[in-house]
Amino acid sequence: MMMEIDDHLIRPKKLPNPVQESTSHRVLHRELRVCHRWGLLPAEKCELQRVMEQRRLEQQRESEQALNPLTDLEQQLSKRRQRLLTYELEEQKRQEDLQNVPEFVRVKDNLRRICAS
Repeated sequence: MMMEIDDHLIRPKKLPNPVQESTSHRVLHRELRVCHRWGLLPAEKCELQRVMEQRRLEQQRESEQALNPLTDLEQQLSKRRQRLLTYELEEQKRQEDLQNVPEFVRVKDNLRRICAS
């Protein structure tokens, strides 16, 4: 009688874990285990550990900068840096525009400058 009841029920299945099924995750996990087992030196850390440490340090720096407001000097320096960057970009764009201009137009402009002087 117990067997008849079991036949009508749906048997539970273990749900698949997408993290464990991911090949990239398995490869990274294997790399971490091997690195831990070998006890690599800090200079020889695996790529994943280096990236994670860099990310953690960047997040710490960003949070510290968010807490500390910029001083007047730092604000002025950042404004000046922005102005210089925009000036350099404009200068590069102007140089590219001059290179794209046909040669006869450049010669004509040079002749005008010489005659005006």
